Amino acid sequence: MIYREIGKTGKKASIIGLGCEHLDGKPYGQVKSVIDAAISAGINIFDIFMPGKEVRENIANAIGSRRDEILIQGHICSTNAGQQYDISRDLPTVKRFFEEHLRLCGGRIDFGMLFFIDSNDDYKNVFESGIADYALKLKEKGDIGHIGFSSHNPVSALKAVNTNLPELMMFSINPAFDIIPTDESIFTHLENGFNAESFTAVEPKRAELYRLCEQKNIGITVMKTLGAGKLISSEHTPFCKPLTVAQCIHYALSRPAVASVLLGCKSQEEIQAALKYPELSDEEKDYTDILKSIRGGLHGSCVYCNHCQPCPSQIDISTVNKYLDIVKLDIKNIPPSVRSHYQNLAHNGIECTECGNCENRCPFKVPIIENMKQAHKLLG
Repeated sequence: MIYREIGKTGKKASIIGLGCEHLDGKPYGQVKSVIDAAISAGINIFDIFMPGKEVRENIANAIGSRRDEILIQGHICSTNAGQQYDISRDLPTVKRFFEEHLRLCGGRIDFGMLFFIDSNDDYKNVFESGIADYALKLKEKGDIGHIGFSSHNPVSALKAVNTNLPELMMFSINPAFDIIPTDESIFTHLENGFNAESFTAVEPKRAELYRLCEQKNIGITVMKTLGAGKLISSEHTPFCKPLTVAQCIHYALSRPAVASVLLGCKSQEEIQAALKYPELSDEEKDYTDILKSIRGGLHGSCVYCNHCQPCPSQIDISTVNKYLDIVKLDIKNIPPSVRSHYQNLAHNGIECTECGNCENRCPFKVPIIENMKQAHKLLG
């Protein structure tokens, strides 16, 4: 298993994590078989947002004495109404459900996730209320290790990140969601079918969000990687053909600041299928031909696919482009960490010989030579 740093938390997550949603309502034997398969394979990060008592108890019992081997994302504001999950901003209700989850997790949850920050009201009712204060007190007591939040909306997520309170964000990332305009709900596309006519290029607010997280060293864990299965379905895909699971994983892991992709697995077989990803060839993971079928073709946008490689000067072109994208958020206030990362590269933009090999190979016609010059001018 491959592990990545989760932003500035000091923790490392397996690049494949387990989203436990599909274990809800399943018998204990099935829950345990999935948990056992995940832990034995080195998966060390689980997301448990479901508020139901039975599923939480089943997961806790299945983990058993192995609690210290895994990192748990537990959600603050996820509550249970009529045996179905709900969202509450009522502090006593929030406390009751989260503290029960704490008890089942041995009195400690690694990442306390402020749940479902998807609108301006969600933002105000969490970050400008006693709920944010409650999360801080939980962290001060050591009941949670770090404060995070979950969101599907880049505008709301940007506001949350800019509070400087969270160290982690759980966000819905896949090739379709990234090209849906901000004023359109991803849930409408999921429920009614993707409207490919609205697709153009990577949505600017989403690109800004990922770059801001990288700039502020806020780790991202990914949900909805497969678009509720629609992206890998020949019937529902909005692209010229379905993506594979590996292509969806690879796309998400290629975004700035992403540490782990949390897949909703409900069987040992699905765990084993996901674990094939690190063993696959670059060609099997490659998603660029499918993205090229989008109207507008993402012309000029680096999607960090590495088709530009190899560089005769051994420059890691996609990494330099990634640092340049981060810097462009605020050229007057370049984070020292980004400058340091750039300067510590074995080969950087100043070594570009302008041979043009990279631009000839780039599927999206990115002005790579100019980007190398600009990156070194700003960061060298």
